[in-house]
Amino acid sequence: MKLALVLPGGVDRSGEVRVIPAFLALIERLARAHEVHVFVLHQEARAGRWELAGAHIHNIGDGWTRLRAIMAIRNEHGRAPFDLVQAIFSGSCSFIAVAAAKLLHLPSLVHIAGGELIALDAIGYGGRRKWKGRLREALVLRGADAITAASMPILDSLKGLGLDALRVPLGVDLRRWPALAPRRRKSACAQLIHVASINRVKDQATLLRALALLAREGVEFQLNLVGVDTLHGELQALASGLGLQRYIRFLGFKTQRELRAVMEAADVLVMSSLHEAGPLVLLEAAVAGVPTVGTAVGHIAEWSPTAALAVPVGDWEELAEAIRSVLDNEPLRLRMAMEAQRRALLEDADCTARLFEGLYRQVSHRREAVAAMNP
Repeated sequence: MKLALVLPGGVDRSGEVRVIPAFLALIERLARAHEVHVFVLHQEARAGRWELAGAHIHNIGDGWTRLRAIMAIRNEHGRAPFDLVQAIFSGSCSFIAVAAAKLLHLPSLVHIAGGELIALDAIGYGGRRKWKGRLREALVLRGADAITAASMPILDSLKGLGLDALRVPLGVDLRRWPALAPRRRKSACAQLIHVASINRVKDQATLLRALALLAREGVEFQLNLVGVDTLHGELQALASGLGLQRYIRFLGFKTQRELRAVMEAADVLVMSSLHEAGPLVLLEAAVAGVPTVGTAVGHIAEWSPTAALAVPVGDWEELAEAIRSVLDNEPLRLRMAMEAQRRALLEDADCTARLFEGLYRQVSHRREAVAAMNP
């Protein structure tokens, strides 16, 4: 097959920074058997092309991005026809994928991977905040031949909109991120890790307030916070105001290689997001033998209480209690870690590629059958 994938970013030509590992793992696996062209919207400001993970990367760049992306797909189709077009993320990506597929009479697929289906007005986030976004998603998703999402909460949201979808987690590349058996804590001082860009959606303020409660109660811990700071020091100021300076290390961005050592040293991954389609880091932590405690979103809600522990969104008191309960009960922490790892290993990057390839065949055969019935 010749495949067109539409992505917002995550495929930097370096292969190390500004990448999404699950995207690279999927692209690499698809490229082993198919000709893969990735149309990335804003990896770089200027249009460009490069090769990565066995695929041809077409960076669209700024300025009339959606129109130029559709034209780029059409032009490449003219050189040799595509078999289908797939968007990873909805919004602009799905609009481009479905519009290009309609123009070229091809099947289209959309994978929901972000906040396309929600409206968080308090922080100005979500694809359904305005009527134009709601209308676009309704038309585009109903125009797709298949919709997928990583976790059951997202499938439930789609079902509430009258849309059927299939669950396809974006799994971990076990060759580059190998499994490590869950292990007992080495120190009375708990090692916590949080991996996410510092932003409103990840709601690290709730996490810090939970940790401040634990600190006041005498719980000994160290949090390694990994991620790009998009709030310009606001979270560091909050940590200082809560008296958490000695408890938290702000490590900034880490490559996957750099992150691995920090993850292996952790006892628990802690998350406080207002919304997640995944998160992917929960799967990475699980493969590395580390369980997750966090808010009831995405995989955290899906896996709780046996493979993760979930609390209500925004509730730092419940989050503090959940973290403490896991730290105080080593058999529970290890059971959670083992079950989380079992699930993550079953749904690794190879599984993701197989599920998508099976879906590609289904939608292609369905199109062929309809065309045969309506010559």
